[in-house]
Amino acid sequence: HETKEPYNVTKPALYTSPMFPILEIGGSARERGRQHGRHAHDRIRISIATYARLFAYCGLTWEEAQHKALGYRDVIADVSPSLIDEMAGIAEGAGVTESEILALNTRTEILPPTYPAIASTKWNDALAQNRAAGLPDWGECTALAVLPSACIDGKTWLGQNWDWIGPQRSALVILGITDEKDRRAMTLTEAGMLAKIGLNDRGLGIGLNILRSKDDGRTPGVPVHVLLRHLLDCDDVDSAIATARALRHGASSNIPIADAQGHAACLELSPRGVAVMMPEAGTLAHTNHYLDDVQAAHAAPLSAIASTEQRLACAMRHSKRGPLGRDALFALLRDDSEGAMSVCRLPDPALAPEVRIESIAGVVMDLVERVMWIAPDVPSRVDFEPVSLHSATQARVDPSLIAAD
Repeated sequence: HETKEPYNVTKPALYTSPMFPILEIGGSARERGRQHGRHAHDRIRISIATYARLFAYCGLTWEEAQHKALGYRDVIADVSPSLIDEMAGIAEGAGVTESEILALNTRTEILPPTYPAIASTKWNDALAQNRAAGLPDWGECTALAVLPSACIDGKTWLGQNWDWIGPQRSALVILGITDEKDRRAMTLTEAGMLAKIGLNDRGLGIGLNILRSKDDGRTPGVPVHVLLRHLLDCDDVDSAIATARALRHGASSNIPIADAQGHAACLELSPRGVAVMMPEAGTLAHTNHYLDDVQAAHAAPLSAIASTEQRLACAMRHSKRGPLGRDALFALLRDDSEGAMSVCRLPDPALAPEVRIESIAGVVMDLVERVMWIAPDVPSRVDFEPVSLHSATQARVDPSLIAAD
């Protein structure tokens, strides 16, 4: 599907959508995990159902995916034993197995570099085995960092759309995390997973653009969703770069990072190492293809439904309209001017559900004030709503609010 024609849908007016549930977790790593699993158990089961189906689409049963995930356990334990404990706690709290939580947190490494593409010839067999086991059946992301020199209010901003499978929106949660050292972080993530897009109390923000290389998944390395949580322990961009460079990575991704002190970078990861892309004229944009020539030489072929080059061009156009600020980032993340190739992606009914990518949320981070402005649906449909790091970590969660949508 390569058309740039607009979707055959009517764009609705903006409405207010319920914010994703906020979970406050704290204490020891094991206890943080138990709190996460206990309060988000229904949403964790949505995550399991979603990824069991996506793995089946790629020819892997859920049991096979869990077996592959166990191969990453020792790598994670070497980097952060506490994160292994936290994942074990999530499994305990949710009443699922630790290997299932490992499979969620290694989903990027397990999905083959060709995804999304045509279904595997083993798709129907894998799906049938999943059903027999009792499982329910049911090109992501554009990012832009804006530094004080290019900003209308002198702040550092980091924004991105999170493009993924639409049904997974009902599995999203906001984690407000307080660790043993009383450090705080907040992340919008999938239930059962340690982190995705977020910021910490030192003013460091992180995002994620999935990349694909021919080397992905060949040997175990630190899973990217574990890395994202690990980076939320860093103080600034420089320490995040040093942390990423010191590790071996299991699959490819780009991690846009920025801090309240006015620094930003994109970390293009692959099993071959880390390439660091720096801002130009106070901004830095990235989508889902390598910008570093060395890394690009080993990239996997892009899917026919990829829109990464068109979305990067759109982000670059927006970045040159400065000076920029919160409203300019909102405008970028709502830009649906190129139909199926847009930064803001509505679900395309012409595609199979397993590859029907849409913008499931938009996030704009004010790193000075430690506030995430979140659009809890396709950004062109809904308002962005502020969630501060302080309010997230102080929230009191009513478990009834965490039930699946």
